[in-house]
Amino acid sequence: MNEFLKEFRDFAMKGNVVDLAIGVVIGAAFGKIVDSIVGDIFMPLIGFFTGGLDFSNHYLALSGTVKPGLSYEDAKKAGAVLGYGNFITVAVSILIVAWVLFIVVKGINRLKREAAAAAPATPPAPSREEELLTEIRDLLKSR
Repeated sequence: MNEFLKEFRDFAMKGNVVDLAIGVVIGAAFGKIVDSIVGDIFMPLIGFFTGGLDFSNHYLALSGTVKPGLSYEDAKKAGAVLGYGNFITVAVSILIVAWVLFIVVKGINRLKREAAAAAPATPPAPSREEELLTEIRDLLKSR
């Protein structure tokens, strides 16, 4: 049992696992920020420019038990509804996340290119065969 725990500890402490855990935590926080940006900034602006349209309460009632004029949450409790307004909000969130990730990856790639261009180019080390040929050449010259 002790060997199993040691093996698990070694696995859990590898750099990739720790990096992944940190990425998941940061991703969860980033998701909350994006939800807030979409729900509190973008969707109200879209509603303002579309004449007060609030996407969060737009749905299509699929059952007769859903009374007209209910909020989306109340309509879901009353029966089957197709919440296309919520879908639009989530789609906008995904587009924002994709855009931000694109910008981040593009920036990282640019930094990598700049670092590669700034690094001095070192010639590759000679292979073993080249070393032996150089020794043979030097021996022949010395004769």
